Amino acid sequence: MKNIVVGVFTIIILATAGWIASKGGAYNGGEHGKVIANIGGRTANVKTAQPVDKSNDQKEQDELNALREKAGNLGAFKVSDAYKRKCSSCHGVNGSGFQNGKKMMGPKLFGQSEEEIYKKISDFKLGRKENVVMKGLLIPMSDDDLKSFAKEIGEFPARAKAQQENK
Repeated sequence: MKNIVVGVFTIIILATAGWIASKGGAYNGGEHGKVIANIGGRTANVKTAQPVDKSNDQKEQDELNALREKAGNLGAFKVSDAYKRKCSSCHGVNGSGFQNGKKMMGPKLFGQSEEEIYKKISDFKLGRKENVVMKGLLIPMSDDDLKSFAKEIGEFPARAKAQQENK
């Protein structure tokens, strides 16, 4: 008897799941997945995003921000694509710890020697220094990769000086 009851409930559950799937439920992108505008007879205020005309002041501010962004990136010296992808979002495009006049999440790298940088990133990778972001970025990297980053970052002052002399 117990097996019959379990079998009947299993059939009911599977049939219900099949019926819901055929109707295009929330997880199938059907109508149930959309915003419900009428719950229990009450209509919800559903606002749709409308493009808003910007004021002249806002347009000028946007243009000024674009110029600042461009100026901040033009003043930067050449760095590798690997540095841009892995480091610049926290340490700045030139390792200054700032970008476009704003303090970044990571500390200043500019001016540190290749040896200092290598020791610090090795410590992060090996867990001697705690930083989840750094450890996550460095774990898959080889020792040669770490040395390459350390060498590049250690060259930042010389690159900046060469950039200034070429202006």
